[in-house]
This record gives sequence, C-alpha cells and structure tokens, in this order.
Amino acid sequence: MIEFQHVYKSFKDKHVLEDISLTINDGEFICIIGPSGCGKTTALKMINRLIKPTSGKIIVNGQDISLENEIELRRNIGYVIQQTGLFPHMTVRENIELIPKLKNKKDKHLLQKVKDVMNMVGLDVDEFLDKYPIQMSGGQQQRVGVARAFASEPDIILMDEPFSALDPITRNQLQDELLSLQNNIQKTIVFVTHDMAEAIKLSDCICIMNDGKIQQFDTPEQILKNPANDFVLNFVGKKRIWDSPELIKAKDIMIDEPIVCPYSLKCIKALNIMFNYRVDSLMVVDKKHTFMGIIDAAQAANDANKGKRVDEVMKTNCITVQPDDSIVDVLNIARENDKYTIPVVDDQKLVGLITKSTLVTTLSKKYDESEGE
Repeated sequence: MIEFQHVYKSFKDKHVLEDISLTINDGEFICIIGPSGCGKTTALKMINRLIKPTSGKIIVNGQDISLENEIELRRNIGYVIQQTGLFPHMTVRENIELIPKLKNKKDKHLLQKVKDVMNMVGLDVDEFLDKYPIQMSGGQQQRVGVARAFASEPDIILMDEPFSALDPITRNQLQDELLSLQNNIQKTIVFVTHDMAEAIKLSDCICIMNDGKIQQFDTPEQILKNPANDFVLNFVGKKRIWDSPELIKAKDIMIDEPIVCPYSLKCIKALNIMFNYRVDSLMVVDKKHTFMGIIDAAQAANDANKGKRVDEVMKTNCITVQPDDSIVDVLNIARENDKYTIPVVDDQKLVGLITKSTLVTTLSKKYDESEGE
C-alpha cells in the first residue's frame, strides 16, 4: 500500500504539490494524469525518493520512506521512463540482470528469470538476448525497459509516460501486453500519462491533477459519468464516455420503474393498464417483484385470452440483462434476438426495463454531444 499524507512540495517560491492525500491499495493500477506542469511526475518520483516532499509523509507498506535507505528503497521498486533508460554499452541480458544482480549476486536462476520476463513482454529470447539497445527499435527498447522493471520482482512499479514516444500501433500493443501482465501478476503500478484514453484503458483508478492539486481520484467509470468539477469535465471531454461504451451500463440507461402487473391478474385488466399508461406490454412479477415474464397487448386483447390469467398466456422465455451489463452487450443481445424490450433483472428481481426508444435516445446523445463541440 502507498499512502500520501498531506504532501506539499515547493521549489523556491513555486508550489508544485499542495496537500496531496491519497491511498493506493496493493495490486491496483493507478494512472496519474493532468496537463503539463500539474505535478504528476513530481508525485510519482516521490514514491522512490527521487524527489523529497517539502512537508507531509509518504508511507509504503506501513513504513515512512523518509526513514528508509533510499538505495534499498529504489532497488525494490521497478521504474520505467519514457526514454527507457537502458545502458547503451550493455546487452539486453545485462540491462535486465542489473538490479537483480545487485540484490542477489549468487542467484543461480537469474538467466532463466531474464528469459521469463523477456517472454512476458513479447521479446524473442534467441533474437534479442545479446543485442545492444542501438540495434533495436523504440518499441523493442521499451519492452526491455518494462522487462527490467519486472525482473527484480518488485511489489511496486512506477511508470513515467513510458509509451508516449512510440507510434500508435506499437503503443497500443504495449498497452495490451501490460494489461495482460497485470492481470497475471497483480503488481501495484503507478503510471503517469497525459493521454486520457490510455488512462481509461489501463487503470483501476485515475488521479486527475491540476495546479498541484488532486481534482478527482476515482474509477474511470465514475470520472466519465460523474466528473467532480468543471476542470475534470473539460479535461475528460463531454463525449469521452463514447470512447469507452463498455463503461455505460444497463442500469445507467434503463427505465427504473417499468409498468408491471401481478401474474394472477386477468388479461382484460392487464389490457386496461396498458391503455392507461400508453405502453404495449407489461412486465409480470410476483409479490416479491420476481420477474416472471412479459405480456403484450396482442396477447391480452385476444378474445380467447381476455378471461384468462396473465400467467396462462404470458411469454416466459424472455431475454434479460443484468444491471452491470454494458450497453455494448445489450445492443448485441438485442440485435442477435431481434428484441428491443429487454427486462433488467438482478438476482431474479425486476429492477428496470430497456426499450427500443431507450436505446435510440441513449445513442442519439453521442451524436448530439459530438455536434455541440
């Protein structure tokens, strides 16, 4: 766990960080983002004491790092920077071995560890083990930098805009590889970026900074849906949510109180309810609001059904979605089944309803907001 406790940093008369307090839990992937000069890199470098606070404390795994040996602290924290920081006179193997050797000179398994981390970041061992950085592309060098950070098996890895100098295709590949790595090994990663799309893609939580202060520290979903202030709203962009439609959930767009009827109701009465509420179907529930089926106007109006109970004629093989299903999932289900009246069910209870008009209204917002910018 990493804790910032009321951290301030000033360089002469310039305040770079003001009252920074946040907690990063073990195994979390945190992105720090903000405009140039906002203090994000300063905050990152404080975690391994490359920069020391003017006041306040930084606690790592329960220890005040100002009381720790800074060399030992840095050896136990992985660090990846934009320029890779590889030693040009060393081979890939020698670059990756450097910190592990300093920590344990007699490690008999070191070469195998080097090969393992190279495989983890997509570098062919036979091709690259004995190459020098100058013989490699920028993306390949950055893979070595990431491999070196993981080689000493640190609990914490700091990454300072590591992919920003790469071309979009290589950058996207490395982002995917880093996500895959994190899913497998669950390190605590603090990642500085200036790219909101990158932060949304990679992080569990995003810390948005401006003028040395935290503007919002929350999950990508909450930041996109509920920006804390105008700065966050403008920094993120009003239609940014549409870059990550998987973050729009069924619960965000559903009708919260769909019109329902009890399963024991006569069909003629169900038809009257539809007429009164101007709907063409009803969700059928029991006394505990358990979803049982759907009855539509055609079924209820059928002369043969008017005297029957709703549960005798209702449709029971209904397609449903859950509150946390994304709008992408909902649209796919609707298209695959050609059904656009979809109950939202949570633990068998009816909690909402998605209709064709709901989907049309939601999707139209994307284009309305796009035109307004």
